[in-house]
Amino acid sequence: MVSKTDDIPASVPSCNPVDLAREGETANGNRGDTAVMNGDASHDQAEEADSKQDGNADADPAEDANEQEVIVIQDTGFTVKIQAPGTEPFDLQVSPQEMVQEIHQVLMDREDTCHRTCFSLQLDGNVLDNFAELKSIEGLQEGSLLKVVEEPYTVREARIHVRHIRDLLKSLDPSDAYNGVDCNSLSFLSVFTDGDLGDTGKRKKKGNELEQIDCTPPEHILPGSKERPLVPLQPQNKDWKPMQCLKVLTMSGWNPPPGNRKMHGDLMYLYIVTVEDRHVSITASTRGFYLNQSTTYVFNPKPANPSFLSHSLVELLSQISAAFKKNFTALQKKRVQRHPFERIATPFQVYSWTAPQIDHAMDCVRAEDAYTSRLGYEEHIPGQTRDWNEELQTTRELSRKNLPERLLRERAIFKVHSDFAAAAMRGAMAVIDGNVMAINPGEETRMQMFIWNNIFFSLGFDVRDHYRELGGDAAAHAAPTNDLNGVRAYSAVDVEGLYTLGTVVVDYRGYRVTAQSIIPGILEREQEQSVIYGSIDFGKTVVSHPKYLELLEKTSRPLKVQRHAVLNEKDTAVELCSSVECKGIIGNDGRHYILDLLRTFPPDLNYLPVEGEELAPESQKLGFPRQHRHRLACLRQELIEAFVEHRLVPLLVNWMHFNILCNIFTDPKSREVVLNACKAVGSISNTSFDIRFNPDIFSPGVRFSDDSTEDIQKQKQLLKDAAAFLVSCQVPSFVKDCLDHSSLPMDGATMTEGLHQRGINMRYLGTVLEFVDNMPAKAQLEHIYRIGIGELITRCAKHIFKTYLQGVELSALSAAVSHFLNCLLSSFLDAVAHLPADELVSRRKNRKRRNRVPGGGDNTAWASLTPSELWKNITSEAQSYYHFNLQCESVDQAVEKYGLQKITLLREISIKTGIQILIKEYNFDSRHKPAFTEEDILNIFPVVKHVNPKASDAFHFFQSGQAKVQQGFLKEGCELISEALNLFNNVYGAMHVEICACLRLLARLNYIMGDHPEALSNQQKAVLMSERVLGIEHPNTIQEYMHLALYCFANGQLSTALKLLYRARYLMLVVCGEDHPEMALLDSNIGLVLHGVMEYDLSLRFLENALAINSKYHGPRSLKVALSHHLVARVYESKAEFRSALQHEKEGYTIYKNQVGEAHEKTKESSEYLKYLTQQAVALQRTMNEIYKNGSNASIMPLKFTAPSMASVLEQLNIINGIIFIPLSQKDLENLKAEVQRRQLMQDSGKIEEQQGGQLELDDKLPVDD
Repeated sequence: MVSKTDDIPASVPSCNPVDLAREGETANGNRGDTAVMNGDASHDQAEEADSKQDGNADADPAEDANEQEVIVIQDTGFTVKIQAPGTEPFDLQVSPQEMVQEIHQVLMDREDTCHRTCFSLQLDGNVLDNFAELKSIEGLQEGSLLKVVEEPYTVREARIHVRHIRDLLKSLDPSDAYNGVDCNSLSFLSVFTDGDLGDTGKRKKKGNELEQIDCTPPEHILPGSKERPLVPLQPQNKDWKPMQCLKVLTMSGWNPPPGNRKMHGDLMYLYIVTVEDRHVSITASTRGFYLNQSTTYVFNPKPANPSFLSHSLVELLSQISAAFKKNFTALQKKRVQRHPFERIATPFQVYSWTAPQIDHAMDCVRAEDAYTSRLGYEEHIPGQTRDWNEELQTTRELSRKNLPERLLRERAIFKVHSDFAAAAMRGAMAVIDGNVMAINPGEETRMQMFIWNNIFFSLGFDVRDHYRELGGDAAAHAAPTNDLNGVRAYSAVDVEGLYTLGTVVVDYRGYRVTAQSIIPGILEREQEQSVIYGSIDFGKTVVSHPKYLELLEKTSRPLKVQRHAVLNEKDTAVELCSSVECKGIIGNDGRHYILDLLRTFPPDLNYLPVEGEELAPESQKLGFPRQHRHRLACLRQELIEAFVEHRLVPLLVNWMHFNILCNIFTDPKSREVVLNACKAVGSISNTSFDIRFNPDIFSPGVRFSDDSTEDIQKQKQLLKDAAAFLVSCQVPSFVKDCLDHSSLPMDGATMTEGLHQRGINMRYLGTVLEFVDNMPAKAQLEHIYRIGIGELITRCAKHIFKTYLQGVELSALSAAVSHFLNCLLSSFLDAVAHLPADELVSRRKNRKRRNRVPGGGDNTAWASLTPSELWKNITSEAQSYYHFNLQCESVDQAVEKYGLQKITLLREISIKTGIQILIKEYNFDSRHKPAFTEEDILNIFPVVKHVNPKASDAFHFFQSGQAKVQQGFLKEGCELISEALNLFNNVYGAMHVEICACLRLLARLNYIMGDHPEALSNQQKAVLMSERVLGIEHPNTIQEYMHLALYCFANGQLSTALKLLYRARYLMLVVCGEDHPEMALLDSNIGLVLHGVMEYDLSLRFLENALAINSKYHGPRSLKVALSHHLVARVYESKAEFRSALQHEKEGYTIYKNQVGEAHEKTKESSEYLKYLTQQAVALQRTMNEIYKNGSNASIMPLKFTAPSMASVLEQLNIINGIIFIPLSQKDLENLKAEVQRRQLMQDSGKIEEQQGGQLELDDKLPVDD
């Protein structure tokens, strides 16, 4: 039934993925709420997909005709009845591929059964095995009755029960999200939509909604407002007002039970204080929970009278506390009403840089987690710690022959990886906080290494002068991220038999920690004995190994690494297929590991001055080569790919023509042509175009044999060309994309992403900014320049902050961070640090005995930093690192000169360094007192970098779906994308950034195909997911809010649409300010909706602001500006101010006439509208004259003042948001498809080159856009 899914080729057709309004960014989603009852998507679709092999092999071929069957793998479900003690039997829809365990999860989530954890499911008296699939259970069929039977507790089950009850009590409490634990994160969408859009939307009164809307936004959201408050970033969610069920629930001090009580079945004791202030002591026994007679100071384990023995703690507490019963029921009602996406865990932890002051409540589970040895292992894993290396490598070895196997494998890889990243992060924090004993405790703190929970941790310092020739500590700091990029590249190539280490890089409190999984046996041997491939001393001694060469050979083509020979200490040539630093070690498990992949990609010669070597003129002209902090500057993988493609494209076109004319390998003439062509592009082969790089060129200490001199020269030239290509092609192409708005960075992170996609490293930021500054169209790039300057300043501040923090001891951390922020952002010039004096004095005497933390010591040098000194350091850092001349000596000068916002700088520096601050209004501009006090610094979080495993099959489906949509096959595209969503959920669980992109595209397709409610439901999920996975004010989230507002408007929910647009505008003001091209789109949306609800004056404020921004960024003659003029004219018409309306429409008409000519329909429409406005204006004038002449006796012609119809407003909204409905007849559709197929054929045969640009696309931007 699903077999079609396997037929889609892995290689996607060479059309660019459709840009459904910049749909290209990656993003996140889910396939229906049922699947996500419990933190991980509970339907195991991989097994479900399996059914195609067996169960459905003999399915009716007619089913194949029904495309829907392909998409919904798991539709063959059936219903069972569940009977739980004390409740009515209820029906549950299940699928044959589910495990029994998943029914357990559903029951633990349901409102009426959530308080049970220790039970078995029985069918006709037989207990079902938790890990059995439902299809394997005899007698289980449609309508079977499953009984929930309470089981006796064990200590483990009792702990699980208490933990689960605590989770239920905390289910609406956002403190875990603020504290960044257990993969909780914030979401505020429900505050603006009043609950779930899908249901409540249908019940809203649509007819008379107009009268009830209060459309006036808060003052700070209006165009032109200079106020940027911080508090609205986290609006108060009324659901979070804590409903207190208990005052205290904690482990009793009488634990563990003494031997004689253990033999009576006591498992543990709890101490509880109810809301009514009753203090009780409870025994958890094998039979359940009961009150005992112990008090705080007297141990008496006998049951109280009455003892209220109950199998569930909730039942017991409901009997002894009326408030508990009432509030717990209300809490569970609210919990199950929340959208599942608000409560599912995210795959990786997301931190919030702001938080309110939350009261610290007693929490036994949190306390236990912090102080027991629960080292990131889950409760259900037998044994103590997890063998991360074994788990990471075993999942890679899983079979991948067909789709279900690949899904199972990718899901396992993703799950282990996210668990490993979480454990590595906890470990890195423990290491820096001084909670882990070093394995070499005698050494200086910066040289120490640690093992915790089977993970190896090392600090980013130059230990034993290892990196002395490469730049010392600076190189040691850069090496881990380079190594991580190497691990990412080799993992993506995924060669069977070649293994990399689990690697996570954590920056925390100024230290860089590398966390790696441990190769079995590596700790028992000296490194020299272990390494059988590569070099441990940067090339002085080198060894090789045939098995490694064979494995690495398979990676050399995709990674563009050239196989080459280097000389060892005996002057013998040694073959390598990687850089010399790459070490091969065979572990005790017999696996071939490679590590130290820091030079996987070739060096960047623009930042590596080499004596006697001259760079290409393009590089020299810009002042390269430049001296860099370290000699590990590498080109990015994206640049290598782009460079190779750039080299091959012109040749391939000629090659195709040539190939058709003559048979290549027989004709000597043609051979020569090929040979010359290959030489010209620097190919390593004479018969095919195959460009590869030798990563060891220019590595100090690496020597090559004399007979390879010519090849080495070629390689050197190739590297110079690549470095020149970066500055002469990639930087200009990035700026061009920003100029024509196909790339629209909104903050530092999105700008970084945009540069990285083109292979531009961030060290080129200064070069990019200078390039923008020298552009003739500089004014249209002002937003890019401003975001770039902000990014440059905060990156320089981050570099300084790193070393600044290393000199701060833990007790002074909040004082030091607030002092740094004052120096960076406060206008108060006399920022003085407040040393926590009282605490320091009392500790002086016993200082020597204290445990040393890395870099610890009595160090208060940080307190002497002044604002002018910090800004001097920032400008010198900008000069030395980015080679950019920052012309500002204080924050106020920077704000003045570059148009920055202090709140934006605060957001950027907090996110980059992991600071969390109190959410309140900060007075940055006061000259009398500093903006921050130490009470405002709430926390400091780690900043984590890791590999993101990909769902490859799902991604191919997604791309194929995009391609289909681009060609106009909407329905087919929609089906492919729904299938992609299914597969993404299968691999990633319910929450992931790529699922978000999938949902957004689906919502857009639903909308274009007229299914508005479905569009609303999918887009709501996309917004929730973006908030949870990327952050509540991430640029992607802002865009999701805008899309959702449009679909709300189309569904008649006008007030919700306005609230969402105002939220998006507020977020955008905080993230990048008002002066940004995207703000024009947002304001046009707001203006149109306000026009629709007849708030004309307010509407004009937004539309005129949009007009001004459009004119600035698109040029006064752009079609976007013409459209803006038209929208403004329409509002003036509604206000009966015809003169102003005419003026604006004339402007628009002139632009249309000049840009697209008289005959174009847009010009004609505008001309018609002008005529209409003129008639209205004349009629109005006549009436006025009549009144002047005849006074009150005038016979007044009724004038038409029309409020715009919702349909016309929606039509304009669709146009500005780039959604076009093309009314095509059946015949037109046939022709269109035929044309698309014809072009596809031409493209396949290689004839289509330049025509590709004109490929017929259903590009959902305005067809007349500039």
